[in-house]
Amino acid sequence: MEVATVTGWTHKAFAIDDASRVGEARRHAARAAAEMGWDEVDAGRLALVVTELGTNLQRHAQGGQLLIAARPQSLEVEVVAIDAGPGIPDLALAMRDGHSSSSTPGTGLGAVSRLADEFDLHSSTPGGTVGVARVRMKNAAELPASAFTIGAICLPAPYETVSGDGWACALDGDQATVLLADGLGHGPEAAKAAEAAIGAFARAPAGDVCETVQRVHHELQTTRGAAVCAVRIDADDSSVSYSGAGNIAGRVLSGVFDKSIVTQHGTAGMRIRKPELASLELPDHALVVLHSDGIETRWTVDRIRPLLQRDPTLVAAVLLRDHTRHRDDATVVVIRRKE
Repeated sequence: MEVATVTGWTHKAFAIDDASRVGEARRHAARAAAEMGWDEVDAGRLALVVTELGTNLQRHAQGGQLLIAARPQSLEVEVVAIDAGPGIPDLALAMRDGHSSSSTPGTGLGAVSRLADEFDLHSSTPGGTVGVARVRMKNAAELPASAFTIGAICLPAPYETVSGDGWACALDGDQATVLLADGLGHGPEAAKAAEAAIGAFARAPAGDVCETVQRVHHELQTTRGAAVCAVRIDADDSSVSYSGAGNIAGRVLSGVFDKSIVTQHGTAGMRIRKPELASLELPDHALVVLHSDGIETRWTVDRIRPLLQRDPTLVAAVLLRDHTRHRDDATVVVIRRKE
């Protein structure tokens, strides 16, 4: 079976603290669509989705953000909306087409659901709301069939234009292999280390995870180095195996299961011990979560449990909203076995 390698995307964040920021986000999305060669119809759908989500945040939410990422491999743009409250008390009513957030062009969240190719939304009161919409170019080719669904958010550190984190995933039937790399520090030099790690992974993405870590270590010796973790998820035998070095953290969790992914000390490209393989069970309905140290490691699963069978990007959005450190690059990758 063909191995499909998904190169990780990076989001640009727009704090929606003024109506002008909605227009800024819309123009950014339009540029991304133009670079992928979209026609006016698809670009118009995207513009309405960004406008509706952004205006909803600006008028009704606290701490609202839009995160926008181009995903050229699937010819789509992802728009993530995050806020810190007060939440939507009647989500069914808000999702009704025609229920507008106050004279917006597309008549509210129902329009987002209709215009986007994929849309999922979760709200709690007073915790807040997270949503993800994806708009895809018409007739875009689909990736090969896989047993997994992936969601991820990658954000540069404050005031940086590039992320020092990088990630990629190889999908091979009943197996998925993920590499997450966090270049030391942040900014362009950290980004170079992360890019080198992803390049080393891409040369043999379905290979042994310990060999992958060793290959990444060798490749990074001309860079400042990175924390790395390679994870193999096997849906057929319900297992998770991994190897790594440094402060990449992770969890395998379900409604009744919660085990941590813990890697060895060290920094790939500088000094690591011989990579060791560790394994965990993959229970039914479980998620595998990996994140860089821009996310706090001490988080509880209480706000995640309602999202176990939802779009994995919603899980990444909740962790980013509630547990980011606000001083470093922050990346969360979430993989769920399809039911």
